[in-house]
Amino acid sequence: MTTVGRVARPSILTVDDDPAVSRSVARDLRRKYGEQYRVVRAESGAQALEALHEIKLRGEEVAALLADYRMPQMSGIEFLEQAMDVFPQARRVLLTAYADTDAAIKAINVVDLDHYLLKPWDPPEQNLYPVLDEQLRAWAVSDRQPPQRVRVVGHRWSPRSYDVRDFLARNNVPFRWHALDEPEARCLLTAAHQDGTTLPVVVTAQGKALVDPSDAELAAEVGLSTQPSSEFYDLIVVGGGPAGLGAAVYGGSEGLRTVLVERIATGGQAGTSSRIENYLGFPDGVSGGQLTERARRQAVKFGVELLTTRDVVSLERRGAARVVRFGDGTELSAHTVILATGVSYRLLDAPGLGELTGRGVYYGASTTEGPNCAGQDVYLVGGANSAGQAAVYFSGHARKVVILVRGDSLEQSMSRYLIDQLSAIPNVEVRTRTEICGGSGEDHLETLTLLHNKTGETTTVPASWLFAFIGAAPRTDWLDGTLERDERGFLLAGPDLGGTPPGWDLERAPYHLETNVPGVFVAGDVRADSVKRVASAVGEGAMAVTLVHRYLERS
Repeated sequence: MTTVGRVARPSILTVDDDPAVSRSVARDLRRKYGEQYRVVRAESGAQALEALHEIKLRGEEVAALLADYRMPQMSGIEFLEQAMDVFPQARRVLLTAYADTDAAIKAINVVDLDHYLLKPWDPPEQNLYPVLDEQLRAWAVSDRQPPQRVRVVGHRWSPRSYDVRDFLARNNVPFRWHALDEPEARCLLTAAHQDGTTLPVVVTAQGKALVDPSDAELAAEVGLSTQPSSEFYDLIVVGGGPAGLGAAVYGGSEGLRTVLVERIATGGQAGTSSRIENYLGFPDGVSGGQLTERARRQAVKFGVELLTTRDVVSLERRGAARVVRFGDGTELSAHTVILATGVSYRLLDAPGLGELTGRGVYYGASTTEGPNCAGQDVYLVGGANSAGQAAVYFSGHARKVVILVRGDSLEQSMSRYLIDQLSAIPNVEVRTRTEICGGSGEDHLETLTLLHNKTGETTTVPASWLFAFIGAAPRTDWLDGTLERDERGFLLAGPDLGGTPPGWDLERAPYHLETNVPGVFVAGDVRADSVKRVASAVGEGAMAVTLVHRYLERS
């Protein structure tokens, strides 16, 4: 029992299903750390989780978790993944009897593993204690205070309230949502001297109330960077999807003064994906948010500046400089520019849906909406991977997920692994040759009218949730008259320009990813005839930086 007035020692918890090994680990830990830490021993993942919950209820801390990889019922990785929800700051160490590369990769991807330790560790003075000393030092200096959260008060079916939630989630800003009819929402509004007629109201972690803030105002208040530190760079990357992040990471790592400019949030369409399972090096899949956050941290590590809520509206060649102009009239200059603006989903043109956008009708997947779909039917439009990944995600929340496809099957547009995965989920239904020809609702979406495009038969179904993943429309109108585009608006580069373009003043032809303006490159989905996959976008971002170096060397 803890003595009153005495601060309880933080715990080191070890779990191994072999009793002899479990006792051995605990013995070695107590011998070295027993005076400063309380050593807790468990022989199963379930038993260890129960111990963690008891420690949490007592208001005590856990400094480190040591889990055996191969345990029945619950593996060490599964235990560590659940333990993260209870003590996210605890250092995580995986124990294994032999070098298992797959286990290490999986653990790093899923639970952000801090160390991988081989058994046996005799002598502990050489193989165990130095490792744990380092982990405990890292824990001791970490900020273990619970994160202060932004709080958002809004109406469930308000488009702007949805936009704010989506903006915060995609920028990895922790927040708590309060619907207008909740008691806590009324308390927050009263404290902010608001009556709820103008929503959303955002209360920052510092207690400042923002009434229906713009994205730029919100970004500035929650600590996102919106202003460049310099007027001139080696490289400006426009767009923060996989191609833009790939270019930023490689540009920064190779010594280029690099700034990445993003209109809403890094990640692009890929950043909204609940699970990407065919990306190299992630055998168990990775969410778009996780992949984006790691790439963002990696770019920052290499000195890249990341600017959010900056809308680029024009590009100009001004002597040796390439100048981008923002919507507010300010400018930013560099030796080179990489355009990685990606594509946007096309809007549904069925009657009644336009006014319901943000009120039951959404474009792309929003993981913030998953829990709100519990026990209801969700309709998805589209047959590509993005729709399939969203269907898998929503199937874990909704009563039924219905994928609407214009064609005869998913075979031509979706990866085989996703088709097989969807066919094994009982509450996912695929309706082929089906389109939406109408929708209706008062405050929010209530019904959809579906058309079978082969028989002409229409059906009206009750529906509160519709997510669309159709088409790929590039946002390149702002480049009209500056860069050459194909008939659909995608940017032409390299050989696709058909030789030396008009106005080209260099002796050489444009490089592979170079546009008709020297020093301006394109990467990812916005390029004409590009492969619409995350891996290829990242690769093009890296390749564009190589060509930037070649351009700078020969300019």
